[in-house]
Amino acid sequence: MLVSEAIGQDHLYLDSCYENLKSSSTTDDKIKWRNMLVWNLARHAISEELTVYPAMEKHLGEEGKTLTKDDFEQHAAVKKDLYVLQSLSPSDPKFSPLLEQLMHDLHTHIEHEKNEDMPRLESVLSTSESEDIAKQFMRTKQFVPTKSHPDAPTSSPVIEGLAGLLAAPVDKLRTMMDSFPEGEVTGSAEVDWRGML
Repeated sequence: MLVSEAIGQDHLYLDSCYENLKSSSTTDDKIKWRNMLVWNLARHAISEELTVYPAMEKHLGEEGKTLTKDDFEQHAAVKKDLYVLQSLSPSDPKFSPLLEQLMHDLHTHIEHEKNEDMPRLESVLSTSESEDIAKQFMRTKQFVPTKSHPDAPTSSPVIEGLAGLLAAPVDKLRTMMDSFPEGEVTGSAEVDWRGML
């Protein structure tokens, strides 16, 4: 799987979580899908920052640095919304407008990646390099925080990564107490590592 395909697959699943959240008829089901959206989006964003963005800077030079600067700014807006959303009840009047703002910000970012980042990155990578970055991206999602931390240091991907690794164990304990939709995979024990090694 190429890195653009791995990122695109995640984006589609985030949309699926959103659609399931919106169409759920009970507060309990909405909470489960909110938790699923938060869990997946937090892991996705940090994994991109630790694997894909450094690859863009390495392979695209100054253009990559400019693109990742935009990406980090877009992620900051998404993380800020996600941080508030993760603790709001779906019955709270602020919940739906915030969810819509989050998805608007997320789709702005998705379009940027789809139309700018991924085509440029894929154009300079070999198939093997792209597949390696995709594997790193998927592997990293198993070790990063599962909640949003918009106040984490962001001066560099390395610093943010270290902060994320410190937050991850606490997040994983908190996530164990959350409820999720039945049949949805949320544990690293259920991951098929064969395709990622």
